[in-house]
Amino acid sequence: MELTRVVNCDLNDQHWIHLSEVQGTRTFPIVIGRAEAQVINRRLLEEEPFRPMTHQLLWNIAETLGGKIEDVVITDLREHTYFAVIRIRAGETLHEIDCRPSDGVAIAAHSQPMLPIYVEESVLQSVVGS
Repeated sequence: MELTRVVNCDLNDQHWIHLSEVQGTRTFPIVIGRAEAQVINRRLLEEEPFRPMTHQLLWNIAETLGGKIEDVVITDLREHTYFAVIRIRAGETLHEIDCRPSDGVAIAAHSQPMLPIYVEESVLQSVVGS
């Protein structure tokens, strides 16, 4: 999936992102918080913050400890809540760190080039069908 759009709607305080299949037609919207929408949008507009934001801090911590963030995977949908993991490789070990999808996408957006974002097929099927 690739991040194709960030929507900020101040009228009703709803914000969301749209992910689209890289070689497909399905899109996947996720409602996110205002702060996450602003951070992701700022990065897409290539506006560098004066000081590291939380997502850059996490990136820096992983690298300082010898890890490399590889990708983000949206793994599940339970009771209207999405679940995701950030996958960090440290040596031969791949660690899966539980996160909110919005935080995972924000971290992916802070990479150049942007990190891969995956959505489990079962989650896509339950949201957008085949």
